[in-house]
Amino acid sequence: MIDWINFIVLVMSAVLMAHFYIKSVGPAALEKEIGESAYSKCKQYRIIASVFEVMTIVNYLIYYFYPLSNDFPRLLPWKYWVSVVMGFVILIPSLTLMFRGLRDAGKESLEPKKEHTLASGIYETLRHPQAIGEAFIWLAISFFLNSPFLILYSFLWFPIFYVFCLAEERDLVIRYGQPYLEYRDRVGFLIPKRKQKD
Repeated sequence: MIDWINFIVLVMSAVLMAHFYIKSVGPAALEKEIGESAYSKCKQYRIIASVFEVMTIVNYLIYYFYPLSNDFPRLLPWKYWVSVVMGFVILIPSLTLMFRGLRDAGKESLEPKKEHTLASGIYETLRHPQAIGEAFIWLAISFFLNSPFLILYSFLWFPIFYVFCLAEERDLVIRYGQPYLEYRDRVGFLIPKRKQKD
């Protein structure tokens, strides 16, 4: 019973996190409807999305103790230390990307601001380092929990984070206009672009 309740809450938390996060990356479009209060509204959406993200992490942990009672294997077929090593191999570069993105974006990562300028640093190489890092962190958590089901489930985060990036880009074009379009042509979406020779 707990296993199915947890699974349902896991799915609902992920859906609600995605819903509110997508709403949070649209302040410029929302501003056209409700004015400058759109930025504080989007901050509220981001906080709500973060709460559901934490709930999803808790659901992952509960799943380890209460996996779905079906024929799906409970644990990965190798020794646990192999899963831990694989988890760290994924986690370290993922956290590096995410934290560099957080540092270089500044407060904009948590609180959309109208006066924020285009980010620099790692954002001169990749347009969405935080999204790439965070999407892979779910996979790392699943390896630490040694769960085949959670590994498969975690692959759902890749298209979800891709949609997050597309939604954010639409709003950034509204907010920054031509400078953002030029930036988009110059810097890779999820993979760095090769430098063009003059």
